[in-house]
Amino acid sequence: MVELDHSFTTGKPLDEAWEAILDLERLVPCVEGGKVLERTGTEEVRAEIKVKMGAMSMTFTGTVAVVEQDPAQRRAVMQVRSKEAGGQGHANAEVTFALSNGGGTLHTAAQITGKAASMGEGVVVSVLDALIKDFTGKLANI
Repeated sequence: MVELDHSFTTGKPLDEAWEAILDLERLVPCVEGGKVLERTGTEEVRAEIKVKMGAMSMTFTGTVAVVEQDPAQRRAVMQVRSKEAGGQGHANAEVTFALSNGGGTLHTAAQITGKAASMGEGVVVSVLDALIKDFTGKLANI
């Protein structure tokens, strides 16, 4: 299990940022290589992400769902469940957003198996950290 914490700024009013975070069709493409394939429920989408790890490039397909929301605290928890295309691995994560005026924090708890995990924890942490930093940088634009 890899756990990472990041903070971010949106420069947006709290209500607007909260609405954007919960809109998975706007949120998922903020992840480098991420795209929504289809909406599968009011709080869930089927998505795909292409990730480059060293010389390897992998595609993971699965679901992203809002599993918990606390509008009063501006806290939302999302669950990511995905499988590596053509492989045995998976990348699952629980992502917790805590918004404050103009930004917030993001806690990611990820579990990665298969080819990606075989690269070693250091590589996994570094790729995941870079992916999340890029993602949080794009949150101001949604």
